[in-house]
Amino acid sequence: MNDSVQPHSLALLGIGRIGIMHARILAAHPLVERLVLADVDPQRAAQTAAELGCESALVEVVLDPDNPLSLDGLVIATGTDTHADLLITAATIGLPTYCEKPIALDLEQALAAQRALEEARLPHHIGFQRRFDAGYTRARQLLEAGELGELRRFHALTCDPQPPADRFIPGSGGVFLDCNVHDFDILRWVTGREVVEVYATGSARGSKAFAENNDFSDSVAILTCDDGTVGSVHSSRYNGQGYEVRLDLMGTQGSANVGLDNRVPFRSVEDGVEFPPEAPWDDFIARFLPCYERELDHFLRNTMVGLPSACTAGDAVEALKIALACNKSRDEHRPVRISEIL
Repeated sequence: MNDSVQPHSLALLGIGRIGIMHARILAAHPLVERLVLADVDPQRAAQTAAELGCESALVEVVLDPDNPLSLDGLVIATGTDTHADLLITAATIGLPTYCEKPIALDLEQALAAQRALEEARLPHHIGFQRRFDAGYTRARQLLEAGELGELRRFHALTCDPQPPADRFIPGSGGVFLDCNVHDFDILRWVTGREVVEVYATGSARGSKAFAENNDFSDSVAILTCDDGTVGSVHSSRYNGQGYEVRLDLMGTQGSANVGLDNRVPFRSVEDGVEFPPEAPWDDFIARFLPCYERELDHFLRNTMVGLPSACTAGDAVEALKIALACNKSRDEHRPVRISEIL
């Protein structure tokens, strides 16, 4: 941790559900001396700013290349379809930037954003908050230390108790881009391996919006890594027991299981089993709030001052390729090599 950093003046773009969470974290952070909120709905930005005791401004003022607000950095929490363009703009005006995942909806946009960031040498961080979770970190350390032996299998899942609003689904990129891209990123980070092939399938049940937008409400993807390790990644928009995010690593000498805490949404039907003792998690914010706090702290103390970022645009592009391969597998009903995603 870098303790020599001076407080920053930041702007946050996007005051939706996750944007409001980021705004609350930043407004309370000791390294944020000034926070400016902006949204396509200026009234929403102004209302949230008034509640948090910070400023609001029009989006075009925040992104003015002459920087009339004297900003030090930018946090992007807007819709996915805006991420790439906003990252390119940030590179152009030279504002160190945190951007929510995924980096883009397609590879061409993602690579354009990556090139702009790298050519400008702009300090940036892409928001994959699971890299700051204690459980995933311990699993990575156990694997690196050889305590699991040789990794042979994995099982990852991200399951929501309730689906997103129908209006969100058309622009989300589908469940693999919007949801499982987190699993794809954390698998690369924990295992140190690259995925080389996927096979994805699923079903569109519940809301008609899933089928109408070529999306799945429930899905399974089989992933093969470059060393032969195989595993599955599951998702659901209707996990009635509660919000569940897990990663199971199975090796030749042991296993590591992330997410088996006292609020995992399990219900055992075996005699004498009372686990878990607490109510399940409600949603991703409740489950990962400490991780978002640590991630934004990392951005403020490290990325903002040019120190290495914990997740670069290059990392985000690799996770996106896996998600896009899953979409291609879904559409063509066949295994897809990551090398096919060009």
